[in-house]
Amino acid sequence: MIQAKRKMGLIFFPAFDWAISPTHPEREERLLYTQDQLWEEGIFDIAGIVEYKPDIATEEDVMRTHFCIPDVESVTTESHMISAGGAIRAARLVMDGETERAFALVRPPGHHSMKVVHGNRGFCNINIEAVMIEYIREHYGPRRIAIVDTDCHHGDGTQDIYWHDPNVLFISIHQDGRTLYPGSGFVEELGGPNALGKTINIPLPPMTSPEGFLYALDNAVLPILEMFKPDIIINSAGQDNHYTDPITNMNFSAQGYAMLNDRLNPHIAVLEGGYSIQGALPYVNLGIVLAMAGVDYSGVVEPDFSEAAIRQDTRVSHYIESLCEQVVDNYRKYSDPSRRRRKSGNYEVRQKNIYYDTDGIREKQMEEVMVCDECAGVLKIETVSSVNPLSLCIEIPFGACNRCHREGVRILGEAKRAQKFAHIKFINRVDREYLNF
Repeated sequence: MIQAKRKMGLIFFPAFDWAISPTHPEREERLLYTQDQLWEEGIFDIAGIVEYKPDIATEEDVMRTHFCIPDVESVTTESHMISAGGAIRAARLVMDGETERAFALVRPPGHHSMKVVHGNRGFCNINIEAVMIEYIREHYGPRRIAIVDTDCHHGDGTQDIYWHDPNVLFISIHQDGRTLYPGSGFVEELGGPNALGKTINIPLPPMTSPEGFLYALDNAVLPILEMFKPDIIINSAGQDNHYTDPITNMNFSAQGYAMLNDRLNPHIAVLEGGYSIQGALPYVNLGIVLAMAGVDYSGVVEPDFSEAAIRQDTRVSHYIESLCEQVVDNYRKYSDPSRRRRKSGNYEVRQKNIYYDTDGIREKQMEEVMVCDECAGVLKIETVSSVNPLSLCIEIPFGACNRCHREGVRILGEAKRAQKFAHIKFINRVDREYLNF
C-alpha cells in the first residue's frame, strides 16, 4: 500500500442544488468529474489520505468577515454556507493537528467577493477563504497568514478584504488584467497605508506556460514568503490557468500545477475557479492532492497533453523575468515601515465603483481607514447600490489598538444618532460583536 508522507484531509461539496444556470461554467459537474477521477485512481486507498465532511458556516462566521447588505440571508444560500464551512473544516483539521494538510474541494467559489456584499460578482457571493481565515484568527489566535491565489482571474475580493491588514500577505498570480476579468491586479496595487507592500500582484501575459508560472513562483513568490515568514500558507487554488480552460488564455498544465503546489507546500488549499470540467479539473486536482500528500505525481498527465503545443514564446519569458524583479523590489521597498509618509491618526479615503457582473448590480463606495502604526486601522465604508439604499459599515479590526477601538465605537454612536443610513453594519473584532442596525 502507498503511504502518504503527510496526512491529508479532503473535503468535497459539489453543491448539487446551486448553479447560476444549468449550462453555466460554474455548476456541480465541476467537482463530480474530479470526485470520480480520484476514486478511479485509488486516491482513497493511499494510507493517510482521508475524506471528511464539511462544516456549515454560521451567520456569525460570515458577519465577522463581510458587511452583507441588507443581511447574510439575503446574499447567500445554504450551499454558500456549506462551501465556506468546507473551508473552515479544512482549517480545523490542520489547526487541531488531525491532518498536516487539507484541501477543500468545494463550490460555490469566493475570491471575487469583497468586504461589502450586495450580491454575486464573478460567480462569488461570500469569500470562503476569508471566512476561513477569520475563523482561524477568532478561534486560534493571531497568526501571520499568507494567501497565494493561483486562479487565472485576479483575486480582487480577497485583495479588498485584506488591503489594510499588515498580518495577511496576499499574493495573486493571474492573467494580466488588461486581457481578462476583473481588469485589476496590477503591480502598482500594493495595499493600504497600514499594510503597504502586503498586497503582491503578478500579472502574467496570456499564453504563459508552466515554465513561466514556475519561474514566477521560484523568483518572486517563494522569496517574498521567506521574507514575510508566515505561520500558515493558504493556496486559493483556482485552476483556470489550464490550457483547455474555455474562458481564459493561459497554457498551464496538470503537471505544472502539481509542481507549483509541491514547491509552495501550502498547509491548506481551497478550490476556486476552473471550468474545463473534463479536460483539466480531474487531472489538476489529482496532481494537487498527490503533491500536498507528498506522493509521486509524475504520472499525472492529460490525455491530449503536448509540451510543444503549450511552450511559451521567448518574449513572454523575458517579460516575466523583468516582472518578477519589479515585484520583489516592490515588496522590499514598500513593506519597510520607515517609508510611511502618512501621519498616524489621519484618515485615508478611497472611492470605489464596483460592478456585480453576475447579478448586474452597480455599487458606489467611499472607504475611509484610519492610518495607524499599531493595527489595521478602524474602517468606515459608506455604500449605496442599485438594489440597496445608502448604508454604513464600520469595522474595529482584529487586534485593534485602544485608539482604533474607541474611534469605532464613537463612529457607531454618531451614525445611530444621525439616522442617515438605511442599514448600519458593525464588526467589532475586539469584543466579538457583529451587529446590524
